[in-house]
Amino acid sequence: MLTDLLLHCSKLLKKMSVKPLLYLTALALAALLTACGSKEKEEAKDEESVSMTGAASAMREMANQAEEMQKNGPVATVDFRALKELLPADADGLPRKEASGEKNGAAGFTYSTAKGDYANADQSETIELTIMDGGGSPMMMGLAAWSMMEVDKETDSGYEKTTKMGDNKAYEKYDNTDKAGEVNVLVNKRFVVSAKGRGVSMDKIKNALNDIDLDKLASLK
Repeated sequence: MLTDLLLHCSKLLKKMSVKPLLYLTALALAALLTACGSKEKEEAKDEESVSMTGAASAMREMANQAEEMQKNGPVATVDFRALKELLPADADGLPRKEASGEKNGAAGFTYSTAKGDYANADQSETIELTIMDGGGSPMMMGLAAWSMMEVDKETDSGYEKTTKMGDNKAYEKYDNTDKAGEVNVLVNKRFVVSAKGRGVSMDKIKNALNDIDLDKLASLK
């Protein structure tokens, strides 16, 4: 199923005459599809979380948005220092151990990132909060390919699904065995905020992400 899905997406890209930059953007969607199907062999009887029709629709929407962004040209990203200021001092009770930020560029587009690492004393509970601004570049939409799809899958060991946090599209997954998971949120079609945790519950991961003022983030320019 997964092989057929990726082949279908590849043919769709050719039909759409996707430019190189848009093609690179679409690779992120293929990566997400691969991740969604990584356990396909061991869970062959489970219902597929991503349909071929849904993937094709997501590919079209991604290409359309990427092309529109490319026409508008690069948008200046927010200084990573401003993003760092939005990182909370603690993540749902876990103190911050380190905060960092950086700005990088590629293909005429720049990316600003701020990251905070949080943990308890013995490191048995950890959370990583990341805020990334891609200035609404096509590649940024590739990183948030899940925002254009519908995923809903559950097994005995965990789940993954697309959802919403407030008015923002989100993607979450959790492994009950490892007590590890993540939540990703797309804000204002340009910021991707993620919270990744290990040794903690999904509720704690979500609470940590909610410690970031998403409304203030959306207002940054």
